[in-house]
Amino acid sequence: MFTRKAVQPSKISKPRGVFSAAIVVEHAGKLVFLSGFTSRDEKGEVVHAGDIRGQTRQVCENLKNTVEAAGGQLKDIVSVTVFVCDVGHFKEIHEVRREYLPGAEPPASTMVQVSRLVHPDLLIEINAIAALP
Repeated sequence: MFTRKAVQPSKISKPRGVFSAAIVVEHAGKLVFLSGFTSRDEKGEVVHAGDIRGQTRQVCENLKNTVEAAGGQLKDIVSVTVFVCDVGHFKEIHEVRREYLPGAEPPASTMVQVSRLVHPDLLIEINAIAALP
């Protein structure tokens, strides 16, 4: 079992997206490091070309399936790093993330704009860390 607590320093502005400034995890369980996931389906094909919402949803489904295969749930994710080709999609990405990572204490998060991902049709990639009981 573990406890999870969001930290919001009074001298730091509250995040505008679906993330916490920091997450403190105290546990005797295990940490799961999830590789960067893109919008590839179970056959390895890129899906939702040109659609940031569709690609974000597929990425979140891939994270969900992987954390569940490791014995956890999406609520166990404590940190994500998001790589996007256009940071202007911030709002749309966070609208989809809110569906998958709801609650008052979403994971810590970093979003970085990159010039390209591993396939020209990919718009987003997310890796994560989960703390399982």
